[in-house]
Amino acid sequence: MQKAGTREEKSPSELIDARIKELGDWRGEMLAGLRALIRQAAPDAVETWKWRGVPVWEDAGIICTGETYKAVVKLTFARGAALPDPRKLFNSSLEGNTRRAIDFKEGDKVDADALKALVREAVALNKSKTKR
Repeated sequence: MQKAGTREEKSPSELIDARIKELGDWRGEMLAGLRALIRQAAPDAVETWKWRGVPVWEDAGIICTGETYKAVVKLTFARGAALPDPRKLFNSSLEGNTRRAIDFKEGDKVDADALKALVREAVALNKSKTKR
């Protein structure tokens, strides 16, 4: 497990800041906006940096990851298959039994209220499993 500050003496939050800046295009803007919504919905979540450069938000377990690709910014919810998704945000990784993802393309509008509700549901699910 990587401790804060060991990689180039930067915290995970600083590494995420650097990733957003290095992208320098719509993907950085999208990731920054999604990050802000995650922080609003889960203020106790901890930002981590895993798997050689993936931003991760955790609260009693992984909430989601924020991966960036050439054509999409992907939020992958670790236990998304178990989450209610009444607004049908999940549009990727639908075939598995555990994870679900949302691919955001350039120009996509984010349903902030629905995304924050999904993040809150993910935290509640994580916390319900840790109390057993």
